[in-house]
Amino acid sequence: MEQVSYRVLSILFTLCYVLDGSHFRGGIISWRPLNNSVTGTTTQILLHQRYFWWRMYSGFSGYLCTEHDVVVGTLINIIPAATLMCLRNCTSSTYPSSGVTVNMITSDCDSNPLIESWGGELYTTLTLPITTSITIGYTSSAWLTALYIGGGQGWSIVNRMNLALRPDGYINSSPVTTTLPCILYQRNVSIVHVVQMADNDATDTLLCRWSNSNSSYNYNQNDECVGVCKAMPAGTTLTASNCTLQFILPNASIYYACALQIEDYYDTTSPHPMSSVPIQFLFYAYNKGAGACTTAPSIIGVRPNRACIGVPVGVQLNETVEIQTYCPGQTIIDLVTSSPYGMQHSAISNPSTGK
Repeated sequence: MEQVSYRVLSILFTLCYVLDGSHFRGGIISWRPLNNSVTGTTTQILLHQRYFWWRMYSGFSGYLCTEHDVVVGTLINIIPAATLMCLRNCTSSTYPSSGVTVNMITSDCDSNPLIESWGGELYTTLTLPITTSITIGYTSSAWLTALYIGGGQGWSIVNRMNLALRPDGYINSSPVTTTLPCILYQRNVSIVHVVQMADNDATDTLLCRWSNSNSSYNYNQNDECVGVCKAMPAGTTLTASNCTLQFILPNASIYYACALQIEDYYDTTSPHPMSSVPIQFLFYAYNKGAGACTTAPSIIGVRPNRACIGVPVGVQLNETVEIQTYCPGQTIIDLVTSSPYGMQHSAISNPSTGK
């Protein structure tokens, strides 16, 4: 009999309290105008940041996050106090000279020994002149040490915010993307992995590229990745038009950092992008255990895999993730998540005997 597992997700927004955190495992920075029509010389921008941290980091002083931190919205207060700074062309904008905090509100906590991630996100509203064309970034140290390339080195994650009017007369919105903090794949097997990308400006052309350190060449005019530029194994390919990676992870029990930029062009003839969104995350390679099921579990049920769910503001949403396994005795023991803050994660139930 095929086994089915369920997980219930509930959204509930609450208050927060303060903790400390560090040790980088990736992140995303994006933005959009609250009103894309020009109504004056300034506009309000909603800036979104998401970062993942090593849950076991000593800077947390022995505190280990749990689902309780998701429920109450614990603030992940980074040590030392860290900010998203303007890095290039700063005189074009009134972006705060002291930067914008990167202290996230807890959205996810995973105690799986292979993941050990504490993740969060933050939305900040800024009023900026439409002359703004700046590179903003969060740079510090250090990545986790157990990386295939770049272990223990510094990080740089940067975004280009350009509020110059588009050819259609509107203010641009950057692309959006999402990822899990760490994706597990079997060692020495050819993998095809799709990085999701979308844009509120539906007609834009989106292209995905490797982050790089060539500040005189890339659109951000800044080192975009420091220690993890092209940190995937040799032979890895990236298809720009759909942000699809194809690769083989050669070594087991180690992590692989992936650093990409997603950029939007007005159309296929545009010579330059209008914005640049970073996404940095991890892969982990494992050896297949003896007797392991040859067919991977799959997400079934009402919501298909990669479903996009629209939710009215201020309305509680309950969702069930239904997973099917294909071997006797196989159960689901953990789901890795990257959620909006306020989304609570229930325990996993296994109603089938798996026989």
